[in-house]
Formats: sequence, structure tokens, C-alpha cells
Amino acid sequence: GSCRHRCCPGRNNACWAPGARRAHCYCDSYCQRTGDCCQDYLATCRRAAVGCTVGPWGPWSGCSSPCGVGSRARSRQVTVPPRHGGDPCPDLKQRRGCLGQHPTCGTAK
Repeated sequence: GSCRHRCCPGRNNACWAPGARRAHCYCDSYCQRTGDCCQDYLATCRRAAVGCTVGPWGPWSGCSSPCGVGSRARSRQVTVPPRHGGDPCPDLKQRRGCLGQHPTCGTAK
């Protein structure tokens, strides 16, 4: 079987070609895990693969709690999405703890 006319990202049971002895061979990126790729999968599909690219991290947000334990967050954007079984995107959000220390904390009212 040949992947000449189709390469699919991820696991896609509809992405197959007729193989030897009436069996199907696959052209999805999952076939590398299952071992049922068509003979030309690597040459045809991996050459066309584009891995995910992300931009820089944005700034950390302010602490979610003005007084005491809270959290901060930051994010980044996908600049080039993965295609044709390329590497998936890494995490786009991060969170970390913080301690809010607003000047009014601890002031009795």
C-alpha cells in the first residue's frame, strides 16, 4: 500500500490504503505505534510533517489573592499548528503559587 495521496495526523482509522493480502496499511501518525504503516509512510508523510511552534511566554498575571495564598498564571500562543503527524504542541498555560501582600493586608477594620 502507498500513502502517496494521503497522510493524516493523530489516530485516524479512515486513513488507510490497500495493503498486501487484502489487509489495510495506515498513513496516520499513530501507525508508528501500532506497527501497521504502509511501506512508504516515513518517506511520504514524515517528510511533510510540521511540528508545533509556540511563541514566547507572556508576563505573569498579578496574584489572584490580594492577601494570602493565591496563584499567578501566564500563557503563550501557537504560532504554527502541527500538521501531517508533526510533534504536538507543548503546554500553553502555566500556573504558580504566590502570596498576596497588598498594603492593606493585616489591617484591622
